[in-house]
Amino acid sequence: MRHRSVADLMTPTAVAVQRGTSFKEIARLLDEYGITAVPVVDEDNRPVGIVSEADLLRRHSTKDGPSTAEAMMSAPVRTARPSWTAVEAARLMERHRVKRLPVVDADGRLIGVLSRSDLLQLFLRRDRSIQEEIREDVVVRILRLSPSAVHIEVDEGVVTLSGTLERPELGPILVRLCETVDGVVEVADRIAYEAEGGQLSV
Repeated sequence: MRHRSVADLMTPTAVAVQRGTSFKEIARLLDEYGITAVPVVDEDNRPVGIVSEADLLRRHSTKDGPSTAEAMMSAPVRTARPSWTAVEAARLMERHRVKRLPVVDADGRLIGVLSRSDLLQLFLRRDRSIQEEIREDVVVRILRLSPSAVHIEVDEGVVTLSGTLERPELGPILVRLCETVDGVVEVADRIAYEAEGGQLSV
């Protein structure tokens, strides 16, 4: 299975600001590009912070201190690499309670921004695509079962597995693998298993 990476989901950087960029210029850029935050970079295009709409509103309400990007930005900044999986990026966001991550190359230079809304694209995958990946990659390629061994239904990202398997130990493995497929919201396990004497067990 190929999980979509940060590079697949990120927004390539269209705008960034320097430490000395003013309040009004940042506000203009957020409005012009329809974004809610902008990375702050140094002279080598390496992220040093982020200024968000919330930072601008906070500065406007307090009117305390200089109105430059450096004075208003949230720092230190957490960054992601383009090769990371979406899961790795989401965990970093959750751990540090941030809504976006600047994405940097091997030299630490800014190449994009990954936001929570970008990650939500995973759950907009078509049900048919999810179904095909589970059948081809999970059932056939990984578990080496016949493609007809498991009946797979996908509705709004919710996967329902049914059918009959010979080996009960395959069930939990199948469910765990399905849960890792991009776009899967939940997995319902309705698999039955063949038992001795021709009886079925659930």
